[in-house]
Amino acid sequence: MNQTYDVIVVGLGAMGSAALYQLAKRGMHVLGIDQYEPPHTLGSTHGETRITRQANGEGAAYTPLALRSYELWREEEAITKQELLTITGGLIVEDRDGAAFHGQSGFVERTAKVASEYNIAHQVLDATGIHAHSPLLKLKGNEIGYYEPNAGLLRPERIVQTQIALARALGAQVHTNECVTHVDVSGAGQATVVTAQGRYKAAKVVLAAGPWIGDLLGSALARNFAVYRQVIYWFKADEIERFQQGHFPFLIWIAKKQEEFLSIFTVLNDSQPAVKLLTEEYVADTTPQTVNRAVAQAEISHMYNHFLANRVDGLRNECVQSAVCLYTNTADEHFVIDFHPQHPEIIVASPCSGHGFKHSAAIGEVIAQLATDGESQFDLSQFRFARLHQGQTHQKSEGKLEEKP
Repeated sequence: MNQTYDVIVVGLGAMGSAALYQLAKRGMHVLGIDQYEPPHTLGSTHGETRITRQANGEGAAYTPLALRSYELWREEEAITKQELLTITGGLIVEDRDGAAFHGQSGFVERTAKVASEYNIAHQVLDATGIHAHSPLLKLKGNEIGYYEPNAGLLRPERIVQTQIALARALGAQVHTNECVTHVDVSGAGQATVVTAQGRYKAAKVVLAAGPWIGDLLGSALARNFAVYRQVIYWFKADEIERFQQGHFPFLIWIAKKQEEFLSIFTVLNDSQPAVKLLTEEYVADTTPQTVNRAVAQAEISHMYNHFLANRVDGLRNECVQSAVCLYTNTADEHFVIDFHPQHPEIIVASPCSGHGFKHSAAIGEVIAQLATDGESQFDLSQFRFARLHQGQTHQKSEGKLEEKP
């Protein structure tokens, strides 16, 4: 099989499915390929819900993407009559000398500043105000908080399914359970995506492969990304309604140490009657092929005893479900959305450092703009390869995508 397309999208998770849909909307002859049947539980796009917020203290480039993503999800909801974004309100709590979050210190203050600049409704809170919004939290009294009433939760599996279905309805071709082995860039102005089933040519190829990105990039670029195992937990509550929407905004708690970070998700009315929570682990990197996907009882016990018992009321020491998720991080925790430094036929849009889903609808639009127009209306300077300072002298190679040091 040897077919030619305008654009090929490799990986159909958050970014890839959004890009596929936006390219199809532009009338492109587009192919999406995924090695599994998305949505699946082996990458970064699963777990029932994802946090979204409009104001982003991570950097100036993020909030416009978040705001545009809200608009795009509402458009998709209007077409499909499915709920993709549920407004729950969101609370960020930070110790006065809290650790950096997504590469930025003073996160509450930064987020509030961004909210003011974009006229996003919000409140800055002391410990008393935090307690009024979330009386189940056990506070020390020195915390500061940021509350955003229009923050909420996204449905990642449903969004991926929706975007792929919308793309198909507009003529996109989708190949699932087909693994890409490599991308051939030897042809001038054209790339070839190679799988066990065939070879597919396109003027542009989008690599949105999440934790598998390193398998497709040359080694000199792949070393900029590290994959980390994350565990999601669902614990029973004494009174589940106290954690449900209308009573409990989602919580991001930034403590003095990175390893004390905690997120607690609002229980949606149609989700399982258990409270989803997680921390973040960046001790040892892994790969999608070697990651331990089993969650040990010792991890569950540590989560309750170390993170929950002394910080949140109303949760039982009873975990009813757990799951493993993968974060693909850059050193500065910012995204990579850029053309390959040596091969303009390739667009890279994958490593999102654990905070990408809330921006993914707009990033799909950005990718479509890059693929068709060569540039985007959004400021992407924060997401360029150049800022990673690889310290390598890359030379254009022939054949399989690779760089020579």
